[in-house]
Amino acid sequence: MTSSIFISGAAQGIGAATAKLFYQQGYKVGIYDINLEQAEQLAQSLGPNAKAGLLDVSQYDQWQSALTEFNEWAGEINILLNNAGILYSGAFENTDISSHHRTFNINVNGVLNGCHAALPFLKQASHARIINMSSASAIYGQADLVSYSASKFAVRGITEGLDVEWQKYGIRVLDIMPLFVQTAMVKGMDAGTIQNMGVSLSAQDVAQEIYRVARLKNHHLTVTHHTVGIKTELMYHLSRFSPQLINRVTNLLLSKNK
Repeated sequence: MTSSIFISGAAQGIGAATAKLFYQQGYKVGIYDINLEQAEQLAQSLGPNAKAGLLDVSQYDQWQSALTEFNEWAGEINILLNNAGILYSGAFENTDISSHHRTFNINVNGVLNGCHAALPFLKQASHARIINMSSASAIYGQADLVSYSASKFAVRGITEGLDVEWQKYGIRVLDIMPLFVQTAMVKGMDAGTIQNMGVSLSAQDVAQEIYRVARLKNHHLTVTHHTVGIKTELMYHLSRFSPQLINRVTNLLLSKNK
């Protein structure tokens, strides 16, 4: 049976790049997004082993319907990629509270919904895996990206907890932690960190890491978190050994607008 991957937020950016890569590698690909028209266009451009569908990740009932539909079409679900996410940048107080709440509803509740709804399908699949899109912003809280950064800390916690808890089912739960990526999400961002560190990763770079992690055998997987790019890897390892004061000062310097 051909392996399959279900991707949320798959119509553009990292999700679309991942869908294309996995399709090229012979997977059945589920392209699910709140933008159904764009998802359908991508699926049609890929071919018969791609299926598009509507999914608002904040709605649990839509997860249940989408996963059931894709499972029946693909035969089984081997990989769930929780990719859908949003970002608001700028001073915390200048972002209305409803936008902060929306960030959590999509970035955190969307992941909770996806993991919970997918479990019955993944328990029946071979080589079952959940891959969550976290971020380098989950290494240390980011100024001007407070709710986004906090949401990715939550994703990191969900990933760590479930990777341990669901070993009993043979399901690995992992995350990908890139720095800023060249997608529509970061255009016009009002945050000193991105001005100082720049945007050096492409959606294809992240897709390649997702594919690498997806292909690893469980006995070769020794870690839960997977960074993308040298800058993120350096930040991640420094945060593990640096005193809290150094982490704070470093992020304070990075957050200053040029």
